[in-house]
Amino acid sequence: MKTTFMANAANIERKWYVVDAEGQTVGRLAAEVAKVLRGKHKPTYTPHVDTGDYVIVINADKVKFTGKKLVKKTYFRHSGYQGGTTFTPAGQMLDRFPTRVLEHAIKGMLPHNRLGAQMYRKLSVYAGPEHPHAAQKPEVLTLNIR
Repeated sequence: MKTTFMANAANIERKWYVVDAEGQTVGRLAAEVAKVLRGKHKPTYTPHVDTGDYVIVINADKVKFTGKKLVKKTYFRHSGYQGGTTFTPAGQMLDRFPTRVLEHAIKGMLPHNRLGAQMYRKLSVYAGPEHPHAAQKPEVLTLNIR
């Protein structure tokens, strides 16, 4: 009788991918990147093991939102003090902290536990076209985004 393959730390092979975010829609790009970080694109995917690959996202400052999200979408923070809520519109967030927009979207699509935190650490987002990971020889990842 054949048993189901379960990945473990000994038989996981990780690759490095680079994704160009220029002109991509935030949510659609984040969904594809989260899939690669989780490892769902591999036949050896195991839900309780981090089988995903490393992802480098470049040109994060050139992503786009659809509709009126630049004005209407807000990002929420709380300082921990009473009345310490801060709401930042997506357009302002993209101008001031362009990498946080994609990081926030991708992190929300990963599991909300220790495994998700481990997957999130394999993500690197850069505002411009340069990144310091050339030594890892990342492959260009082409995404099927409509």
